[in-house]
Amino acid sequence: MGKNAISVKDCNLHYGSVPALKNVTMDIRERKVTALIGPSGCGKSTFLRIFNRMNDLIESCRITGEILVEGNDIYASGVDVIQLRKTVGMVFQKPNPFPMSIYDNIAFAPRTFGIRKKAELSEIIERTLYRAGLWYEVKDRLHQSALGLSGGQQQRLCIARALAAEPRILLMDEPTSALDPISTGTIEALIMELKAEYTIVIVTHNMQQATRISDKTAFFLLGELVEYGGTQKVFSNPFDGRTESYITGRFG
Repeated sequence: MGKNAISVKDCNLHYGSVPALKNVTMDIRERKVTALIGPSGCGKSTFLRIFNRMNDLIESCRITGEILVEGNDIYASGVDVIQLRKTVGMVFQKPNPFPMSIYDNIAFAPRTFGIRKKAELSEIIERTLYRAGLWYEVKDRLHQSALGLSGGQQQRLCIARALAAEPRILLMDEPTSALDPISTGTIEALIMELKAEYTIVIVTHNMQQATRISDKTAFFLLGELVEYGGTQKVFSNPFDGRTESYITGRFG
């Protein structure tokens, strides 16, 4: 069956007095791809950002309930948020390479965690770029600006940069929505390979993408977790009428 990488129990999140998540309870299995789907504003990206405490950056945000990552309560007092974000990497909707060389983009996290030896950094850079399917495309231009890469290459660079911190969980917030179909296919193939080593949670508006790459799917609506189960079951035989209405295009 595998273990739970993430366990959430009775999670509520408010922005000021406005509820964004309501009594969400779910377990996310390790080394699986879990897709979060639902219409805009339903809470899926908010939910994703709970796991690396990105919501801490929003002053009015209030969270209750239990959120465990690898069995540890990540909202307990004294939690090292920097260490948490090393364990739980993040890839955003739009590629956001740093305005520096490809080499320095990947070296950023290892250097932050104290790795300085050139040989060690070079090994990490080659390994992570290779894992992200980018090594052979950029190995002769490592010291050129990352901003010179195409959009799809930039997103794979951002994935490599996240992997360089050696996370065990990778959060992806609509990682292909700004990309062309060929780049999207490349990223999807990469996600399928990465799940052998990483737990991946992906927010996607693209329901075909969810069916192609995810093992489990969670459908959110108005801050509630409406349905959660095996992807094939959720899409072919949902138990909740609201899920069926959404996936057949009647709203959203």
